[in-house]
Amino acid sequence: MSGVDDILALLFAAIAIIGAVSAHLQHDRFNKLIAIGIIFGGIIPFIVDRGYLDIAILVSLIIPITTIIILQICRRREASDA
Repeated sequence: MSGVDDILALLFAAIAIIGAVSAHLQHDRFNKLIAIGIIFGGIIPFIVDRGYLDIAILVSLIIPITTIIILQICRRREASDA
């Protein structure tokens, strides 16, 4: 690996770690879901680097869709609790 590849690997790992720490520290359900999305944003480049482009495309499509659905379910649950 060249120096630039090492820097990018560290950057993407830092994004995943920041997302994990943020998800741990958040108390609101919506913020936790956003932080989990950040984790996957840091993990997807590692999947691509291994050559699993089909898996990376699938994950990139599934994660936002499921996040939107879960956010809508959380919103409905909060509205019914109020």
